[in-house]
Amino acid sequence: MKQLTLKDRFTVKGKGLHTGQFITATFLPAPAHHGYKIQRMDLEGQPIIDCLAENVGDTQRGTVLVKGDMKVSTIEHAMAALYASRIDNCLIQMDGPEMPILDGSALMFVQEIQRVGLEEQDAEKEYYIVRHKIEVRGEHGEHLLILPDEEFSVNAQIAFNSKVLASQFAVLDHVEDFAEEVASARTFVFVREIEPLLNLGLIKGGDLDNAIVIYENELSQERYDALADQIGVPHKDAHHLGYLNNKPLTWPNETARHKLLDIIGDLALVGRPIKGRVIATKPGHTINNRFAREIRKEIRKHEIQAPEYDPNKAPVMDVNRIRELLPHRYPMQLVDKIIDIHDNYIVGVKNVTSNEPFFLGHFPQEPVMPGVLLVEAMAQAGGLLVLNSVEEPEHWSTYFAKIDNVRFRHKVVPGDTLIFLVKLLAPVRRGISSMRGLIFVGENVVAEAEFTAQIVKNK
Repeated sequence: MKQLTLKDRFTVKGKGLHTGQFITATFLPAPAHHGYKIQRMDLEGQPIIDCLAENVGDTQRGTVLVKGDMKVSTIEHAMAALYASRIDNCLIQMDGPEMPILDGSALMFVQEIQRVGLEEQDAEKEYYIVRHKIEVRGEHGEHLLILPDEEFSVNAQIAFNSKVLASQFAVLDHVEDFAEEVASARTFVFVREIEPLLNLGLIKGGDLDNAIVIYENELSQERYDALADQIGVPHKDAHHLGYLNNKPLTWPNETARHKLLDIIGDLALVGRPIKGRVIATKPGHTINNRFAREIRKEIRKHEIQAPEYDPNKAPVMDVNRIRELLPHRYPMQLVDKIIDIHDNYIVGVKNVTSNEPFFLGHFPQEPVMPGVLLVEAMAQAGGLLVLNSVEEPEHWSTYFAKIDNVRFRHKVVPGDTLIFLVKLLAPVRRGISSMRGLIFVGENVVAEAEFTAQIVKNK
């Protein structure tokens, strides 16, 4: 699947939830591999910050990116809209320190994205594929974990010690449903939290149009009226507990859906689309950010992930088709099958058995596959990739002119299944191609190399 960006720019304007400033944010298309970045146009030098988990410097009442003296806060709703729209690359230019809160949800961002449309880019998406459980726990029952799954999904459960809002549950099984099922869920706040937040200089832009306000503990009418004046809302009967908003809830579990929205926005800072199921109990920005950082650590451990291999799926090229394209035969045909092929990469497989002839003379007491044959196997997979770019590939041959940057990281022994991933480093020009190859056993890279090859039509 190709990377996506916006087809055109769009702009949103409004006040910041915490600063109360009127701010303009413009979302622009960005090139492949750009990721999400925010640029403060109002600061000297117009600095840019990467929207990544390690750049989060505060999570008190929202997600705040920090780079030196530069801050950008309350980014989670915009990030959720970009991520759930499957956008990989976007530059956001802002003239203030906080993303406009709008109606307290991600709805306007999603609507604008849908209005301008998406543009496919000439680069493959770089998924983070969850291979094993990752989890984090907090001190007050917070718990987030992610499990392997074929696509991205989220289960969220919230729990509060409240007469009005106790426990709720929300699920997003398919990210395509975000626009209809999650995007319009609004942020929320308890009345008991409002005074402390105001004393901290926060929620200066909060009102009943951009947040669900939950009134759960009865106040005196005098204190209730004073608080209403502070936040600029009408006076009401202090005896009536519940939701203060004039607009009714979109769903009975709107607050849980908003927490799910926040999870997606905070996980957008992982920097890659994720294939995995998130299960969250009592999520919040602090634990969400810890969780995103843990996933980032896993990505750094396996900067290049092994391709997915399902032995139950039919190959795109079996051994007979490979023999039609390559001149190699036993014992020098070192690719058993091709399981994936595109314009710029190929994935192949070889099962290494104890019957390989080279084991008889190469460390026979402790069989190890010769490194030169690992390079040869990568080269054969690369040859099939290059032949895929010409018509009648049976009438062409691939000859390798140069091999560079060869590294052997682990031994290959009988019983190993080798997964080859070979990518073009540049388009094929005048029959010349350059490629990078990697060999995986499980999740570990065992060998790698770069190749230059030429394809020649057979006489």
